[in-house]
Amino acid sequence: MQIEIETIWRFHKDGSPQTAVVMLGVLNEIRKTGKLTSAASYARLSYRHVWSLIEQWSDFFGVPLVETHRGKGTTLTSFGEKLVWAGQRLQARLGPQLENLAQELSTEIKPFLHSGPKVIRVHASHGFAVPKLRELLDRTPGIGIDLRYVSNQNSLVSLAQGACDLSGVHLPRGVLRQRSVDACKEWLDPREYRVINFVTRELGLMVKPGNPMGVTSLRDLVDRKVRFVNRDPDSGTRLLFNQLLALHKVDEAAIDGAQRIEFTHAAVAAYVASDMADASFGVEAAARQFGLDFIRLLTEDYFFVCRRAFLETEPMQRVLEIMKGKEFHEAVATLPGYIAANTGTVSTVPRFLDSVEAKRSRRRPETRWQ
Repeated sequence: MQIEIETIWRFHKDGSPQTAVVMLGVLNEIRKTGKLTSAASYARLSYRHVWSLIEQWSDFFGVPLVETHRGKGTTLTSFGEKLVWAGQRLQARLGPQLENLAQELSTEIKPFLHSGPKVIRVHASHGFAVPKLRELLDRTPGIGIDLRYVSNQNSLVSLAQGACDLSGVHLPRGVLRQRSVDACKEWLDPREYRVINFVTRELGLMVKPGNPMGVTSLRDLVDRKVRFVNRDPDSGTRLLFNQLLALHKVDEAAIDGAQRIEFTHAAVAAYVASDMADASFGVEAAARQFGLDFIRLLTEDYFFVCRRAFLETEPMQRVLEIMKGKEFHEAVATLPGYIAANTGTVSTVPRFLDSVEAKRSRRRPETRWQ
């Protein structure tokens, strides 16, 4: 059994609340396709019903939502665009939090069910590959997933305290690698833990289409007076961004909006896409999802950490099979900037740390920025 919690928009006017779920879906489809017929098909309504819905909401707001162009389809007005982007920002911002709440509720009620599946507790930072894995596991009989989004260090603390079975950890390549490993070392028990390769992903600056501010480096965030939106201070991505700024001697306090925060990669991308900021820092997949340009800065390796005893259990062995399987690799291939490389390969902690040190000594640091 899976629980979903969704947001609902209600607009109140003259004491009469109006729910906007269908309307927002229709507007979003018009924005993507430029066709009322596609919006009608999406909403499973007749063309006439959809047009009537648009007219009713235009009257409600007192502002037109769409514009029709003879022979050229339908476009959203500026107000219609604002509604759509507000909806996407809302979903990007609240989606992971609602998923966490749904998982908490599911965990609370499952003990009362007589024949529930084995639940694997996963604590990991927010991204795009972990939900792909969860989708496949949700379809696997006998396995349930309790997924919570937390930071690198918090996930390792959860594992140490027995609060999760799998801890997600992402580590940058290049000169910042060792610093990140050192921050995790105290939580990596070399006798009890095993490290599992998962994916690699590209991180960098997200900017508006066409890069109108001409941003090419971290220094440009200050020099070009770019409006920035940052990740929350507890996130691993924010820590990595701060390390990059320090490495290149860029003062965070000099960046306009450095203290303006959102809680996921998708949320900061939506913020830029809705013209509330000029740039942010995050994964390429989020930038592409919202039609933004992307300036690559570095590559991260994403791993899972678990206890040796748990690795040998039947549910975890099935997880590894799915990680190594064709369907998961094909799912990851749809995510821009993500690669499923050696996914499912298991290492001891000492071997993992040795491989990190060996790679660091063989390679020159990645320097895609100036």
